[in-house]
Amino acid sequence: MIGVAIPAHNEEACLDACLRSLLRAARHPALAREPVCVCVVLDACADGSRAIVAQHQQRFAAAGCVLEWVEIAARRVGAARALGARRLLEQGARWLAFTDADTRVGPGWLAAQLAQDADVVCGSVAVDDWSPHAGMAAALREQFVRDYQDRDGHRHIHGANLGVSAEAYMAAGGFAAVDCHEDVMLVRALEHIGARFAWSAAPRVFTSARVDARARGGFGDTLAALSACLHPCLGSP
Repeated sequence: MIGVAIPAHNEEACLDACLRSLLRAARHPALAREPVCVCVVLDACADGSRAIVAQHQQRFAAAGCVLEWVEIAARRVGAARALGARRLLEQGARWLAFTDADTRVGPGWLAAQLAQDADVVCGSVAVDDWSPHAGMAAALREQFVRDYQDRDGHRHIHGANLGVSAEAYMAAGGFAAVDCHEDVMLVRALEHIGARFAWSAAPRVFTSARVDARARGGFGDTLAALSACLHPCLGSP
């Protein structure tokens, strides 16, 4: 079984699109009908995130997939990812894929991870809607495209596009229950045990450029810092 874990904290605005994209990826012909289980970890959600997951359960079941949720109140993305992984391992997952609730995966996302024939697949991310940054959108997009390496052989680490075999994940000790950089910490642990890596742009995801980042120090804060650096360059106050 292939497992997919998604941490979510008040993600009702994005979760529907995320789950729709995951269902398409779970039905990719290259998976040869291998069962896929998606676990959404609702971390201190006070919005309609749980209802959105519930609305999608029947659609997943009709496609031969499983969609479930579990609730915690940690407000720590590391704890949420770790719980999702643990639940999936308990159900027999051989491969663990991780993304975020504000991210849409490509139809071939899971198939591309497995095709790398590696213990760990670190994918890149793309942004297709820069509008949350209003007047800075064009400049921010141009700077991101110049700086970011969206190609095979990159060295970016994103919890929104990460895959790891169950065996390697357990050998490395899994995610740490931290506020941020849990993905980087796991990758370093996997490097330490000698896991086989693929740094690939083949597993495609599109993530949010929103300004209200959920995890301090994550991708959203990276974009915010880049935007702040661009202000003086553009003559802004």
